[in-house]
Amino acid sequence: MREPSVKKTLYWCRQCNLPLIGRTCRCGAEGAEIPLQKPYDLRPALGHDMDLLRSLLQERYGTDHIPQIILFNKIGGVDRTEAIIANGVVFGRLTYDPVSGSYTLDLSQDALRSLLPFITKGIVDVTGAAAEQRQENRRIGGKKVAVRTEITNGPVVVRSGERWGTGILRDGEVRVKQIGKVETEDLPDPSWGEAVRVNVRALKDLERTAVRFIRQHMDDRPRANVSFSGGKDSTVVLELARRAGITDAYYVDTGMEFPETVAFVKETGIEKVIRGGDFWRDIKKYDLPRKDDRWCCERLKLQPVKDWLSRQGPCVTVQGNRWYESFMRSTLPPVVENPFNPLQLNISPIRNWRALEVFLYLWWRKVPYNPLYEMGFERVGCWHCPAMLQSEAARTKEIHPALAARWEEYLRTWAQKEKIPQRCVDLGLWRWKELPPKMRELAAQEGIALPKPRLKT
Repeated sequence: MREPSVKKTLYWCRQCNLPLIGRTCRCGAEGAEIPLQKPYDLRPALGHDMDLLRSLLQERYGTDHIPQIILFNKIGGVDRTEAIIANGVVFGRLTYDPVSGSYTLDLSQDALRSLLPFITKGIVDVTGAAAEQRQENRRIGGKKVAVRTEITNGPVVVRSGERWGTGILRDGEVRVKQIGKVETEDLPDPSWGEAVRVNVRALKDLERTAVRFIRQHMDDRPRANVSFSGGKDSTVVLELARRAGITDAYYVDTGMEFPETVAFVKETGIEKVIRGGDFWRDIKKYDLPRKDDRWCCERLKLQPVKDWLSRQGPCVTVQGNRWYESFMRSTLPPVVENPFNPLQLNISPIRNWRALEVFLYLWWRKVPYNPLYEMGFERVGCWHCPAMLQSEAARTKEIHPALAARWEEYLRTWAQKEKIPQRCVDLGLWRWKELPPKMRELAAQEGIALPKPRLKT
């Protein structure tokens, strides 16, 4: 079967103001194309994320007017960086700064079409400066303009006569990113329920294809099961596998799971719970888990499953791996023998789904999902995973301060023992043995002296 290509665009019905899985809306209109950035994943902004966007808008621009449907396109950055898609346009960018521990919402020019009538502050008027530059035959777009304002540094809306735009204010100068005539528009504000309805045909096709794929491979080994993590992707494949006729599922409790995840697994009715290893014992032997040395996955997840399957025998395991989750998974094969455990044949029926399709499917089939997603988490795993962003660590601290405090105390003790600056811990630099270039640059900006990278042999 020919693999579908990675989707690098989002289709949007301008008439209904709704995101589409396919090219055509149920109303008959062709969807407009919105280019996406790598790794091309899309996810809905849910409860806490919507509250965050409203709060940032209110604080900076004096309005919390946002549509019900907002999507995040995760992009590269030092920490959490999301392109925001709303009302059929790239609406702006959400960025978390691990140094200040704060978010910035940077609006796009296109966002002004729906937002401008509601903005009451955060406006810098450069009309006079623009007139002077026009006399000198100079455009202000992309230029820095000196201004007098009491607005604090950061993103601003720029006005020049009848033209409006966006810019960045810093120390008495505004760098105008883009400016021009803005035609405001009053758009419909549909709900996610309406988005599900217009995408039902595409969702049925996705389900049919995934169930057929599972049935094609579920008998490749004597038994079949689902690997359930408590996350959205494994929740979808659990539903699909059950529709294909697979009833067995297992969950590995690493002992470091969020309480919400443990409760959700119990509510889902997963009967086989495999107890992982002892993290606090193992860390004394293996040192901190890192993004480039995740011994914890092997010790707490892979090995316990391998031990269990050595008693159960060969099996097909349905997994929720997706291409769009990361660059590493973008070449994920549909069927592969587990290199760590040859008894296990892993199949990935939703490998070509984006998070958008995942949530639309869950809403369509009315399948409950882990409440952590509504609480502001993009991914669900251990509550102190080195793969976490600092923004997620900060959110963990807000929700579960006692858990976060235990880990922070361990990191402080570790840093003192290793003679590592506490600032390294504060910025999350402990997450790597060998820092990637962007994190070394961050350390340099903060004046943190780091050892030179070890040469690989």
